[in-house]
Amino acid sequence: MTVYNKWYHPYEINEKYQKRVAYFSMEFGIHQALKTYSGGLGFLAGSHMRSAHDLRQNMIGIGILWKYGYYDQTRNDDQTMRVQFQKKYYTYLEDSGIMVTVNVNGHPVKVKALVLRPEVFGTVPMYFLTTNIEENDHLARTITFHLYDREPSTRIAQSIVLGIAGAKVVEELGGADLYHMNEGHALPLAFYLHEKFGNAEEVRKRVVFTTHTPEKAGNEVHDIHLLNKMSFFNNTSLEEARRMTGMHGNFFDYTLAALRIARIANGVSQLHGQVARDMWYENEGVCEIKAITNAQNARFWMDNTMRQALERDDTQALVQRKADMKQDLFEIVADQTGKLFRKDVLTVVWARRFAAYKRADLLVHDIERFFEMISNKSQPVQVIWAGKPYPFDEGAVSVFNSLVHLSHQRKNFAVLTGYEIGLSRKLKQGADIWLNTPRRPREASGTSGMTAAMNGAVNLSVLDGWLPEFARHGENSYVLPVVDTNLPDSMQDEIDHKNLMNILEKEVIPTYYKDRVKWMNVVKQSMRDVMPFFDSDRMAHQYYEQMY
Repeated sequence: MTVYNKWYHPYEINEKYQKRVAYFSMEFGIHQALKTYSGGLGFLAGSHMRSAHDLRQNMIGIGILWKYGYYDQTRNDDQTMRVQFQKKYYTYLEDSGIMVTVNVNGHPVKVKALVLRPEVFGTVPMYFLTTNIEENDHLARTITFHLYDREPSTRIAQSIVLGIAGAKVVEELGGADLYHMNEGHALPLAFYLHEKFGNAEEVRKRVVFTTHTPEKAGNEVHDIHLLNKMSFFNNTSLEEARRMTGMHGNFFDYTLAALRIARIANGVSQLHGQVARDMWYENEGVCEIKAITNAQNARFWMDNTMRQALERDDTQALVQRKADMKQDLFEIVADQTGKLFRKDVLTVVWARRFAAYKRADLLVHDIERFFEMISNKSQPVQVIWAGKPYPFDEGAVSVFNSLVHLSHQRKNFAVLTGYEIGLSRKLKQGADIWLNTPRRPREASGTSGMTAAMNGAVNLSVLDGWLPEFARHGENSYVLPVVDTNLPDSMQDEIDHKNLMNILEKEVIPTYYKDRVKWMNVVKQSMRDVMPFFDSDRMAHQYYEQMY
């Protein structure tokens, strides 16, 4: 049996991908059974690890093993959302034999690395770090309890574990040529590398950075003195950390620091790359920001029967398979809500994180018009919502619960809980329309629409994130006209809502019911256009080509 305590891959490395890359991410969406993710960032990282394996790349993944995962989304008696934290157990993660020590707030903390072997889920070798071991006291053990813990000092400690302990684990494995930070959470690794190599230029040669969000909440900022006290900068002095990052005030911006430390960075769609450059280029010392559009692993996400039917251009087989997949989804709807949905009815799905800018409730902006639309007896519509708000975001939870209460008024309107990989796949396979309503240009990529298109769901979306690179209105998707982003948010919402309802009522619904040939042409064109460019094999190759 191979022992994974040295840099090892169970395949011959492809000569195009020889450089040794360690990929650091706070979350990885590898499989429904491995609860180390919250949403899109994790799904993206998981697809990257799968494609890196399939392309035989010389890469490993470094993440954290969360004792309670993100959280379990369940229901109260009135069907509203309840947050539950339940311990997770994984017999397939193995002790790599590697244990390292980091300093957190003046205390030594032991960190153990557990390995996910490539043959388990078809990824590159992945190392999940945990402090929940008997060598640590209770407080140290809690560092790796909760993904995105709400306590700032714990979040800082988690970055220290991911960045510094992760870098030490990579050294134990034999070292890497390059360190890829997927978001700024692993930033302490740069200060560890600085201590090892002695100057910022040597660090810069070895670090690349991906920024995923133009949202303020996604770009962490902390008091620089608290970071210093907690050993975020490892053994690098505060003065030297300031010099490296150009941070001269009391606050330390992870993203800006990463952009000054890295050799090169990227946004995750062509539009987001431009937005990121507009956001950050006004600051001195920022590295070049490219754009590599996110993608998802088709071998994992795409239904094989749909793929084969598309290859044969067998319209009837596509229609039949879509009906079967809708029925599979509707079994979940019935189980959770007691409602029976119909396979012959146009089904609209909105499913993603309940962040405010994603506007989960845009479709019900005019509730009377919405109810009138879904109650049309000759051209009925079924609507499903799903998604996990951040558990301590009261506004997002309130929106989720308000939709639950509204859904009690109609039998063809459902809100599902438990939005993880398994349910995500069922929703994409069962949807006719995949609805995406972010406030432009705040969606960096939005990869759920890619995997929906792979499964015969047609995107109905704001022209944001990846969509400008894909969508052609009425040919492979339906797209809302671009709204002036200088308008107040309330006016943008009003205009987007009217455009959304007009497209649904005048184009989508009539086409689905009255022009099935055109509808199926849109479905097939969407499936053809999403492949192969939005398959993560292309993305994983581009990272080697453009970043590494």
